[in-house]
Amino acid sequence: MPRILAIDYGIRRTGIAVTDELQIIASGLTTIPSESAISFLKDYFAKENVSKVLLGEPKQMNGLPSESTPIIEKFAAAFVSAFPEMSLIRVDERFTSKMAFQTMIDSGLSKKQRQNKGLVDEIAATILLQDYLTRKMI
Repeated sequence: MPRILAIDYGIRRTGIAVTDELQIIASGLTTIPSESAISFLKDYFAKENVSKVLLGEPKQMNGLPSESTPIIEKFAAAFVSAFPEMSLIRVDERFTSKMAFQTMIDSGLSKKQRQNKGLVDEIAATILLQDYLTRKMI
């Protein structure tokens, strides 16, 4: 069974998470510089069988697009252009960064480790993906 990949795209960094081959468990894969996201994905898709990609969609509390929406839209357009055969699913990413930070606290990471914004992005992508898997199972 192909994997599902999740992207928490940001201005500077992009967190990436992926499922196992049975699409049961979401795991953090890496954090990369955002400008290298398309080339990273080209390499990854050449090595791994991925059926769909989730892309975090930033929204404000009232459900309206956030100020970072144009950046995400530009990436989404580049993704569709580079991978026209790949299914791209937009998912609400509200609170994933806060949840990621809380997960780091709950896991007992030190204050210095919690300051690693790349790790926050990777965990946020993992939360986004695990939430999708949970909703898919219901």
